Amino acid sequence: MINFDARVTSIGVLAEPVRRALYRFVVGRSEPVSRDEAATGTDVALHTAKFHLDKLVDEGLLEVEYRRPPGRVGPGAGRPSKLYRRTSREVSVSVPERSYELAGRLLARAVTDAERDNLPVSEALTRAAWQQGRSLGEALLDRTASKGRTALRDATIGALENCGYEPRVDPSGVTLVNCPFHSLAHEYTDLICGMNLDLVHGLLSRLDRAGLKATLDPAPGRCCVRLQNA
Repeated sequence: MINFDARVTSIGVLAEPVRRALYRFVVGRSEPVSRDEAATGTDVALHTAKFHLDKLVDEGLLEVEYRRPPGRVGPGAGRPSKLYRRTSREVSVSVPERSYELAGRLLARAVTDAERDNLPVSEALTRAAWQQGRSLGEALLDRTASKGRTALRDATIGALENCGYEPRVDPSGVTLVNCPFHSLAHEYTDLICGMNLDLVHGLLSRLDRAGLKATLDPAPGRCCVRLQNA
């Protein structure tokens, strides 16, 4: 998962008007474009287009390919042209942070599993969310298995932060200040709060040395899940 700072930086590069115009020109074309085409299409100098296009590549919003013009082959064909196109990577930022894409993937997986295994959708969602959390927990454990309890606990809190929960440590545990699925939780409270809890349960299932346990503890202005010291 791309962290919040990196996503903000990527989107932030489009605040510059020339860079934004070049980006819109490139993504509006059906084929990759050269620097000359982009410069001409946006009425900017070639060196300016080169600088901004390469900055968009650095931030992951465009990608590059090299291609010779049609019909030019062999040793005398010259160097391939550097062409720009939109990357397949998706970047989005919301404040407060939301993870509706993750919710959509879990719900789609639950519906698919429910039809295949003849399960209630709610049961399939419980399994999907728990397995997603478990995968996150196993990845953390691989990186911190040789470290102590404090490092494992800090890594767990960091994973929750990357998921958008905005964890805040207090003497009795960890409060999750933000719900990444806020609008869904508002309309489908029992379903989404249950999904939240199952996701965090899955995360903690391999991280018992972190000394945390998840419970449902809904309150206004924060996530319905709270982590208590075990």
